[in-house]
Amino acid sequence: MAPVRIPAIWKRAAFYGAVLALGTLLLQWLDYQRIARSHAGQIYDLLLAGGFLALGVWLGIRLWGRRPAVPTTFDGNPRAQAALGISPREMAVLAEIAAGHSNKEIAARLHVSPNTVKTHVARLLEKLDARRRTEALRKARELGLVP
Repeated sequence: MAPVRIPAIWKRAAFYGAVLALGTLLLQWLDYQRIARSHAGQIYDLLLAGGFLALGVWLGIRLWGRRPAVPTTFDGNPRAQAALGISPREMAVLAEIAAGHSNKEIAARLHVSPNTVKTHVARLLEKLDARRRTEALRKARELGLVP
């Protein structure tokens, strides 16, 4: 196959096109230099702000980002549970108290009446030797009954 010959007029057109593109690039570069010199302080401020933004986002993700759930092997201290005579249902009520739920919410979650929850709470207070739910919760945490 014979080599393709490009006519001289196309070579000249390509040369002039390349010269015009280079000239346009040079003019754009000079315009950029003028803008960069006349607004140097603002450009530095923008770069500094961008750097601090990136640093803040990175620190935020690093410090307060979601951490993967660590599988825990919390057993609820069965020895203390048996020593105090706390039933499994009372443990369920204690876990709900630890979650911050009210008696009505606990009743709805465990599918029992609010009076039954009150009875379980009263027995827990008695068994943990506490006068209030917060005191019972503190003692339960000290004993390792709830996390």
